Amino acid sequence: MKALTAALHVELRKSLASRVMRTTTALIVIGIAVLASALVGAASARNEQILAQLGPLAAASGWSLLTGVTAQITAVGALLAFGIALSWTFGREFTEGTITGLFALPVSRPTIALAKLLIHLGWVLLVAAILTLLVLAAGGILGMGIVDGPVLAQLGRQFILTVLSGLLATPAAWVATLGRGLLAGIATTLVVLIAAQVSVIAAPTVAGWLPLSSPALWALQPDTVHGWQLASVAVIPIAFGALTANAWTRLQLDR
Repeated sequence: MKALTAALHVELRKSLASRVMRTTTALIVIGIAVLASALVGAASARNEQILAQLGPLAAASGWSLLTGVTAQITAVGALLAFGIALSWTFGREFTEGTITGLFALPVSRPTIALAKLLIHLGWVLLVAAILTLLVLAAGGILGMGIVDGPVLAQLGRQFILTVLSGLLATPAAWVATLGRGLLAGIATTLVVLIAAQVSVIAAPTVAGWLPLSSPALWALQPDTVHGWQLASVAVIPIAFGALTANAWTRLQLDR
């Protein structure tokens, strides 16, 4: 436990000092909130080009429109941003040459990998909370009306969607370790993102059973995805978290 605490402390300091993490945080929380607000404003002004891009959401209004647009952007943008950040967290040790020093530490490499994943989880929760609050503030600025039970449920789905998007990025940690750099992890994130989008379009009737696509589908159409389907998302971070820890156990300096 002391080893994990020490590793968490070090990884937290790395993240707080990182421009990559600060920039990514700003892009997620501010970028998504501003972009969603701009699209909602244009849709409310009956901009035909924007309405054509919104699909079924073009008929929505008020909070439903705002949270729906935000969910659409989050499903793509947040997953990509989280994957890039996680790729940097693991890949930088190889690209910057600091992985060599980790072999000399009294803390085991799997413990360091676990600390990185736990810091990522904490960061994802913080980002999700801030983004949800910004969406709430944006709704007030845009004059969406009172915040009642249904609106709180929509905001709750936005929070959960953001968290699940962060968890779905976990494969990037494993591949960044195997590829010994950032690019492999980022490429994996793009593959995950494309697979999630294609599955929703190509097989909407079974997309709820696919962990990669069920969060976004649930956020937009909560009645089409039930709890067990959404819970299946946990398979991704658990499986790839274990694979990442195992990969760090087997790391060798000459390979």
